[in-house]
Amino acid sequence: MMNRKSGMLAVCAILATAASLSAQAAAPAKTSDAWWKHAVIYEIYPRSFADTNEDGAGDLNGITKHLDYLAGLGVDAIWISPFYPSPQVDFGYDISDYRGIDPQYGTMADFDRLVGEAKKRNIRVITDLVLNHTSDRHPWFVESRSSRTNPKADWYMWHDAAANGGPPNNWISLFGHSAWQREPQRQQYYYHEFYKQQPDLNWNNRAVRDAMYDMIRFWMKRGVAGFRLDAITNLFEDPQFRDEPLLPGTNAYGDPIVNQQYTNNLPKVHEVLRELRQLTNEFPDRVLIGETYLPNIQELARMYGAKNDELQLPMDTQMGFLNRRSADDFRQKLRDAETGLGGNMPLLVFDNHDNQRSWNRYGDGAHDAAIARLIATLLLTPRATALLYYGQELGMENNDPKRKEDVRDPIGITGWPKDKGRDGERTPMQWEAGPNAGFSTTAQTWLPVAPGYKTRNVSAESGDPDSLLNYYKALIRLRRENRALRDGDFVLVNEADHNVLSYLRRASDGTAVLVALNFSPKPQTVNFTLESQGLHGKRASTLLSSFGKAGQSVDLNGVALPAYGSWVGQIR
Repeated sequence: MMNRKSGMLAVCAILATAASLSAQAAAPAKTSDAWWKHAVIYEIYPRSFADTNEDGAGDLNGITKHLDYLAGLGVDAIWISPFYPSPQVDFGYDISDYRGIDPQYGTMADFDRLVGEAKKRNIRVITDLVLNHTSDRHPWFVESRSSRTNPKADWYMWHDAAANGGPPNNWISLFGHSAWQREPQRQQYYYHEFYKQQPDLNWNNRAVRDAMYDMIRFWMKRGVAGFRLDAITNLFEDPQFRDEPLLPGTNAYGDPIVNQQYTNNLPKVHEVLRELRQLTNEFPDRVLIGETYLPNIQELARMYGAKNDELQLPMDTQMGFLNRRSADDFRQKLRDAETGLGGNMPLLVFDNHDNQRSWNRYGDGAHDAAIARLIATLLLTPRATALLYYGQELGMENNDPKRKEDVRDPIGITGWPKDKGRDGERTPMQWEAGPNAGFSTTAQTWLPVAPGYKTRNVSAESGDPDSLLNYYKALIRLRRENRALRDGDFVLVNEADHNVLSYLRRASDGTAVLVALNFSPKPQTVNFTLESQGLHGKRASTLLSSFGKAGQSVDLNGVALPAYGSWVGQIR
């Protein structure tokens, strides 16, 4: 926690922001752009958000119950991780019925109510779409595995054994060990990029595509605003089934490390993305978000489509998962997004259900609260759509298992102790300081609540103007109401500064906002000369700061930033 003096300054900053914003913008800036271009999207892992049926796991009604909180935070849409019927081997990402609701999460009536109540609050609902694989208990796979001649025999990736009777090649599952599983009924192997209970579909088969596209229409007719496409770059594999090239060493599971050039990001993926875009264009205002872990900006740019006819928002995971506090590195990633995506809107993300929380990855143990504000400002002030993960706005931290017997995630069970799995970033949402953090009234939650919940929870932080939660609220409101932050161009400034990352946002009406982010553990004083940008003002009015008062006049010839300080000011 920050000291009391800096805390009181931050209190003043957040309280004064509201008055400053009201004076400069009585209503949000108008734009003809699609809603998703300026959106704040909030990922909800439904097992961990709120439990209303007292089984220790979250449910759809728990999300509906807290829609007012989400509206108050300022989010434009929620993305809900899978809630479909599933054996829960991969906690919902192994789907056995694409058109239903798993009873642990509720009913279809509960889902329809959630969509309707969210709409009343101007919040859109985006669902997770798992196209790469199904559960091995899905009726399609049950039929496919039964024989080589059944109607769905070619709906999955089957292959004969190698000459020695073993797996067809050296492909490795992302979740450990061979990606091939022998099926006695067919006397063949099937391919699984993930767990063996998640067989990969054959997207070369038109019948598979048509069945999936019909399912997508089903959900759009129910009012979903779009889809987050899980593992979308993994849809196709090398038709020649060649061995992957080997890299040095072994992974956390003891397997050889392979270069996935034959099982990831193959060109044919773009054919499906174009079809998906054509399909969703049948319904107005829908959006496609891609889970796109890609090696460089050039590959990310391809996901938008040569004619902007594929994904609207492929995730830019290259920036948020740098996992080092470096002004130079973040500057380069922002430059890449501005110059390498053809003018398309980046989707920035720092936290999700598969990665350790940013509080842990970027914190240094001494300045964690300031660094969390730094990350929040970096996420919400560039020209980009922003993706939050539940609890990120509270400063939730990982609560990793201490013993293997406590692990729920099969990745952690297989990879322990080198890989402890993903339980730590999936712990229950922290609503209050009472039992189970207000997540559930049951005696035992599906994962233990993180130990810091008594101070980092919605109730405590809502009433504390100094809190990270209120900093996020102020940032999101500022982003929505300030024309430069909402619609403005993005220009990097002071690019030779190795400690402070700075950039301008400038709207067509001349409104200009300057952002300065100190990535150093030491105080920094920055001088800004902006005449080359056509700005001749020598002072700025503080809009939001992690350390000072909003409304305060600042001399641009000496902007003083404390360790990991964040400052947003409007040029006068």
